[in-house]
Amino acid sequence: MNKRVFVAGASGAIGRRLCRLLVDDGYEVVGTTRSPDKTAALQAIGVHPVIVDVFDESALRRAVADARADVVIHQLTDLPPALDPTKMAEARIRNARIREVGTRNLVAAAVAGGVKRMVAQSIAFAYAPGPMPYREDSPLDVAAADAANAMSARAVASLEQQVLSASFVGIVLRYGRLYGPGTGFDAPRGDGSVHVDAAAGAARRAMTRGKPGIYNIAETGSTISSLKAEQEFGWSAGFRID
Repeated sequence: MNKRVFVAGASGAIGRRLCRLLVDDGYEVVGTTRSPDKTAALQAIGVHPVIVDVFDESALRRAVADARADVVIHQLTDLPPALDPTKMAEARIRNARIREVGTRNLVAAAVAGGVKRMVAQSIAFAYAPGPMPYREDSPLDVAAADAANAMSARAVASLEQQVLSASFVGIVLRYGRLYGPGTGFDAPRGDGSVHVDAAAGAARRAMTRGKPGIYNIAETGSTISSLKAEQEFGWSAGFRID
């Protein structure tokens, strides 16, 4: 593969940490943001920023084509800082739309641009109640009694299916609950958490290794098993950038 990578959602919590790693690894990183205010911060870490909305299909397709990258990393979310509970109800609706429609647009742009591999952000806290620790073949809670939880789980299922059924190599990373720099949380948020640096490190590794499929990315505990990621691409929950 070439040394170009397209990071959709480069200004997000994981995206910023991941871009630092990739630039240090010698990659030419094209990173998207919807906000002109965030381009300077991306440039400061060596990223080539592109202002594009994932719902603008034609602009997104041009951006991916112009990047000429072999790998696309999908880190798109639409959530409030520190998951502000007063804003989460509306944010979950927007985030579900990104997972479904935004992913559809990004996958289409990647296929049109001849991308060889996509690494996509998913979540490890949408499993249906059942035997633990949850593994990658455990069912998602798409029929949850809580309407918001069911919506989120269905959107996750849609994202994953789209990435895994495309013509490129698809890797889905089911992240635990994030903590660390830029997340609004300084400490683990209970069992099944993951530090933002370890999450970024998983995406970095999944760019070049690992079979197509789904991987849990969370700290060892009673809730989530991340053994597959540890074995397939040598991921460690203890990884930190600084």
